[in-house]
Amino acid sequence: QVQLVESGGGLVQAGSSLRLSCAASRRTFNSYSMGWFRPAPGKERDFLSAIEYHSGGTYYADSVKGRFTISRDNAKNTMYLQMNNLKPEDTAVYYCAAAALVSDPTNRRSYNNWGQGTQVTVSS
Repeated sequence: QVQLVESGGGLVQAGSSLRLSCAASRRTFNSYSMGWFRPAPGKERDFLSAIEYHSGGTYYADSVKGRFTISRDNAKNTMYLQMNNLKPEDTAVYYCAAAALVSDPTNRRSYNNWGQGTQVTVSS
């Protein structure tokens, strides 16, 4: 298991930027695939972005493609989500997730480690 702690959320105006961080507790962080999710109103957590550990390949949901960028710093055991041009509909609690074996990086069921979430609020 790996413990994950998100940070970087806050209240911003539409069009602003935020960078979320997800710090992992394990030194083997670089062997985990990582992802970001947020719940849609009344629904389960939706996929936003993911980054694979072995290839560094990245994935994005259509709703954030071109605005959000995922990255990781294995030396710091930290993953990031740079969010630009934020919109009010981006308001949500953002969760990071990790798993050692991920068959589908875009599926929340692929992950068995979750952080506690960080709130992002975008005002219009």
